[in-house]
Amino acid sequence: MTETTKKKDNSLEKFPVVDENGNTIGMATRGECHGGSRLLHPVVHLHVFNSQGEVYLQKRPEWKDIQPGKWDTAVGGHIDYGESPEQALRREVGEELGITDFTPTFIGKYIFESQREKELVYVNRTTYDGEIKPSKDELDGGRFWSLQEIRDAIGKGVLTPNFEQEFQKFFLT
Repeated sequence: MTETTKKKDNSLEKFPVVDENGNTIGMATRGECHGGSRLLHPVVHLHVFNSQGEVYLQKRPEWKDIQPGKWDTAVGGHIDYGESPEQALRREVGEELGITDFTPTFIGKYIFESQREKELVYVNRTTYDGEIKPSKDELDGGRFWSLQEIRDAIGKGVLTPNFEQEFQKFFLT
């Protein structure tokens, strides 16, 4: 891909700005939300386990504006303005993994903060043994990891800090 055709996130995409309870209080662009303003914006995550207890992780493309090239939660995406967390989860799972027949379980929500952004994260999980078709447009693939592989990778710069923090909080206790 040449520099002129190189993919990148749409910095003008509109996100809801929310309070700590998830109530919409405004709107901002992706560029504003990811540019150090630390405006709180909502996202959904889905952790996909198979029946053997392994966890599917996606590989973030090098062109992403946040944590390029690292392994991350199976599905993670922004909630569009006017969209519910449940609607966003179904949309994102379909777009990123091609899965439409799954039963999510809501695990909890928390605020993730980095130097560049601040997110209200809605955490979900599912057990799924069907076919997974990672989006060639949005991901650099993915695979199932054992819990030991994840433990061994934590702190080594292979996984996103957000995934490490979240997975330890909700699943490695």
